[in-house]
This record gives sequence, structure tokens and C-alpha cells, in this order.
Amino acid sequence: METIGKYRVLRELGKGATATVYLCEEPGSERPVAIKVIQFGSNSAVVSRRMRKLFQNEGLVAQRLVHPNIVRVFDAVVEEDFAYLVMEHVDGFGLEQHTRIDKLLPMHRAISIVFKCCMALDAAYRQGIIHRDIKPANILVATNDEAKIADFGLALNMNKDIDRDSTFVMGVGSPAYMSPEQIKGYPLNQKTDLYSLGVVLFQLLTGRLPFRAGNQATLIYRIINTEPPAVTGLNPNLPEGLNAILKRALEKDLYSRYRNGVEFAKDLSTVRYQILDEDETEEDTRHFQTLRRLHFFTEFENIEIWEVLRVSVWREIPPQVAVIREGERNKLFGVIISGSVEISINGRVLARLGPGEPVGEMAFLHPASDQRHATAVTLEPTLLLEINAAALALSSEELHEQMRNSLLGRMIDRSRAVNKIVAAQGRAATSADTGSLSSLPRQNPGGGIDLELAPL
Repeated sequence: METIGKYRVLRELGKGATATVYLCEEPGSERPVAIKVIQFGSNSAVVSRRMRKLFQNEGLVAQRLVHPNIVRVFDAVVEEDFAYLVMEHVDGFGLEQHTRIDKLLPMHRAISIVFKCCMALDAAYRQGIIHRDIKPANILVATNDEAKIADFGLALNMNKDIDRDSTFVMGVGSPAYMSPEQIKGYPLNQKTDLYSLGVVLFQLLTGRLPFRAGNQATLIYRIINTEPPAVTGLNPNLPEGLNAILKRALEKDLYSRYRNGVEFAKDLSTVRYQILDEDETEEDTRHFQTLRRLHFFTEFENIEIWEVLRVSVWREIPPQVAVIREGERNKLFGVIISGSVEISINGRVLARLGPGEPVGEMAFLHPASDQRHATAVTLEPTLLLEINAAALALSSEELHEQMRNSLLGRMIDRSRAVNKIVAAQGRAATSADTGSLSSLPRQNPGGGIDLELAPL
């Protein structure tokens, strides 16, 4: 395709199930535009009629929306077999690419983008329009993180009494982002968009959706009937204040949800979220590379290491500090990044653990007990990757399985090392009748362990 109407096609930007978007230029103008072309087809007259009216609806609605955070629509043309929409070209990226755990934006950027989306949805509602399909794929980000909401093709015009086909098409919306009332087919207002935007924010901060399931029926049940996890449970580095904001945005009870975008944006603006002096993305990359080099994470996929970073905190611990104490009850565990930790029971030293070794894994692995049977004390300044067990339980099945396998693998290695030492002790006792555990020289079976008799 070389031209679309009077516009010259430069290249294809993307293709979906029903439309193709091209980068074009208008004769006599240096301004590039994006043109969305939809083919009506001839397979079904009913579907074709609905698609035509849906497209007309997008053109009519979107041309009324003039806001810096909404993609501007300049023209809508409907032909016999196809139609096209001439839109502002956004030179940036789609938000969808930053919903993966290994591609998350720094927190302050994610919040800033959603803040602007809140204001855009509020402006649309003041025009009597709700979007009904807010999701990362429909949010573009231009220079300086200027959010641009696109694709008002499913928009509901609340100020016009037009026929049902132009305002409702079966299956509109994306189930994972749909509000409970939208799933149930109830009348919608602006609060449905705010719910969907809450799902987007949740995903941008954690790398996962608030509700997940193996099939659509179970997903729908969970959206309607279950509560989402606390966002800090999935990412302990987030400020506590975000829990209340996301809880309100994802309320199933319409009366408890945010009334409008301004309310949502106001709460986001008052969150005391952390902004590090150095770039967070660079720090994340350094942390990733550090874990990638540790032998404990050898079998982890890259994306699983990124998940580990999101469910853990880096603790700098001075020497002679008890990380774990006998008799305590908790599921704290972690991996030593640098430094060393001494393990003892009733004051008797059992082991010395170094970089790459897990600490406290038994309480995490045990299915019924979280009681501690040993004490772990730092011998020198130690950097510990402390993993949040509750957040890990909510992570991907792949990460959960890999973590358990790695911890069990280290336990087996330690047990084998102990068997060798005990065997050596027995031989020494038989030959000299003076051998004892305390008199044996320290050995290093591998991986920074001097000796391990009882995993924590």
C-alpha cells in the first residue's frame, strides 16, 4: 500500500486482529501521522456492520477529545470496504513492553505515567466518554514520559442516545483488565476505567497482574470474588502507601472505589515514593549482574533472577549481628552476597557460610514449622539478599520451583560434605583414638561452606 487517501505511506507501525497502523505523511506538511486502517470484509454482514459503526464511533468520539494525554484524532474516513483514522503519531514506546518483571520502569516513572492517565480519563469523562478498554497496549509513552491514551474505539458515549451496535460489541475489553461490573454486563460509568488503570499500575509495579489463572473462567471468578494481594507483598521495596491506593482503585464495591480520575491522581501525588539519587535502572542492572555471577543462581533463567530482585531487599549487616536466633519463629531466609556468617547450636559452632550460600532455608522449605534450631551471626560486614517468603509464594510457579530446587540442592551438597567429614572423623578415631569433631581441621567442601551439620 503506497497511499491511504491523500496520505503517503512511509511504513507499517503495527498490525492487530482487525486493523493495521501505518506511519504516513500528509502532502504539503512535515507532520507525520499514524493512520489506522480497518478492512470490513465480506464474511459476515453483521460483523461488518458492527465494525463499521464501531469505527465511526471511534472517529466521532475521539475527535472531541483534546487533551495532552490522549492521542489526538484529526480525521475519520469510511469507505465501502474499509475505513481509516488519521491520528497523532506518538514517537515513543508502548507501555505493554514494561509490564514484564525484567523490564519494569523505575517506580517514580510508572507512577508519573499513571498519574497523567488519571487526568486524561477524568477529562474524557467530563465529555461524557468512558474508554472501556484501558490496558498497557492502549497507553503510549512519548518524550519525557508523556502518557498518551489511544484507541477509544470501544468508548461509551454517555451523552448520546445511539443504537446499541455503535456503543456495545460483545466481548469488548480485555478480561484481565476488566472491572467486575464490566464482566457482569452491568451499566458502566467512569469507575470502570479507573479500575482498569489500577490493574495497569499494579502490573507496572510488580510485573504481574493482580488476578491470575490458568483459564478465563477461573480468572473471571477471581476478579469478581477474590481480593488482590498487597502490592508490597509482591515488591517489598515499594512504599506502604501504595497498598491503600491500589486497594481503593481495585475495589469491587463501586461506592468505595475512586469517584473520578482527579481523586486517584491526588492520592498518587501524595505518596512518598522513593526517588534514588542514582538511576534506579542502572542499580537494578548492577544487582542483576551480581546475582547472575553467584553460583546459587546458576540454574536460574534471567527472568527468574529479575523476579528475585522484586521480592527481596539488600541488607548491609555489621559484624557480630545475629541474623537468625535459635527458638525464634519466622520464615526469613536469604542468600549471602558478600561477607560471611557463622552457624551455631547451643553455642557450638557448626559452619561458616560465605558468598552464594543460602541462610535460613529450612524454615522456608519446611511445610509445617517455622521454628529456628540454629543461630546465624555475621563474622564481618555482610551483604545479605533477604528474600520475602510471602512475596515469593505469590511469584511465578517457575521461580517458586527453581528456588526450591536450588535450596534443596544446596542442602544435599552440605549433607554429602558432612558425611565425608564424619567418615574422616571415624577413621581418625579408629587409628588414634583421639579424633573429635572439634579437633579436626576446618574443611571447605565447596561453595563457601566450612562445615554444615544442620541446615537452618
